[in-house]
Amino acid sequence: MRPRPWTLLVAAAAQALEAVGVLVAAVVSAADTVSGHSYQRSSGIALTVLAFAAAFAVAFVVPGLLRVRLWSRTPALFTQLFVGTTGVYLLDGHHPNVGLPAVLVAIAGFAGICAPASWRALSRLGLQEREELATEAQAATEEPAQPRPAQPKTAAQSKTVAQSKAAAGPKAAKKPPSAAKGRPTGSSSRKASARRR
Repeated sequence: MRPRPWTLLVAAAAQALEAVGVLVAAVVSAADTVSGHSYQRSSGIALTVLAFAAAFAVAFVVPGLLRVRLWSRTPALFTQLFVGTTGVYLLDGHHPNVGLPAVLVAIAGFAGICAPASWRALSRLGLQEREELATEAQAATEEPAQPRPAQPKTAAQSKTVAQSKAAAGPKAAKKPPSAAKGRPTGSSSRKASARRR
């Protein structure tokens, strides 16, 4: 997993607060629709369904931000735009008790996502960064190779080695060194040169 900067935690917290706010708005919309305070019953039902879907979508982005997933940056930015615009609309409609917190949370979320450390973490890696991460991962998984200490030979192993050398000794003495390499010996080389003439 990529490293998670603290600014991304701020963005994830803002996203979670916005999800809770949209869920509260969906519950209020559902209560108004059921009690008959909605402008029209059919539009109240549609707005309630959309509000619950929006709350789910906003909440779905939070784990992506916490896990530093590349796909989470764009939906998070759109959420900040949506919540900020709604907050400004509420401030314009003389509802500062709801509009002001919405604008402040949207600004905090936008600043958290657009901070250089968060932006870099949520961007595709360049070639140099990928190589650095691969090197770090390889160094972390590999244990340094340590030379094995030489184990002392047992008496039986020493005896076996000595016997095999003694058995190979007389056979190796019978063959001249040039024959071992596949070269003709002195007498056979004279015979071969006489045949060529």
